[in-house]
Amino acid sequence: MQSGHLISSRGRSGGTFVAERPPLAEEDGKPLGDEAWAVLDYRVAVETGATILAVERAGREDTGKLAELVRSMADAAQFEDYRRADIRFHISIAEAARSPRLVRAMTEVQGDMSDLIALIPHPEQVLTHSNAQHERLVTLLRRGEAGAAVKLMREHIRGTEHILAGLI
Repeated sequence: MQSGHLISSRGRSGGTFVAERPPLAEEDGKPLGDEAWAVLDYRVAVETGATILAVERAGREDTGKLAELVRSMADAAQFEDYRRADIRFHISIAEAARSPRLVRAMTEVQGDMSDLIALIPHPEQVLTHSNAQHERLVTLLRRGEAGAAVKLMREHIRGTEHILAGLI
């Protein structure tokens, strides 16, 4: 109950209940903090923008590189190896967008995210699910399906937000 995930109340209708929102999901910036939420918001803008342009501009070489990074993440024996490939994957999306500014922004976002991700556990099932999303994203990029790709990228980012909000 100290984590804030459960709420206890006494009395006739009392009991222990799951909190409606995880404690770190509070929008007042506590306890995750305003700066962390600013990073997460910036990530949404950069990643979804890069995804739109990557759908429009990526070539076979770009999607081949992304697919290889998906395989690297699937084969990673340690989280550090997975994370390195994950960072390269997201930066490669910006590279496929053919925008040097987006590449710089994505590099900055991924550095900031590494600081946040270091605070949470990395269960294998979460990494497997995340990488399955990466794989689907490559498929959508190849097909030129911008709307579906952006929706999937937002879902991917939201997953990280939920983990950060609920597990730190």
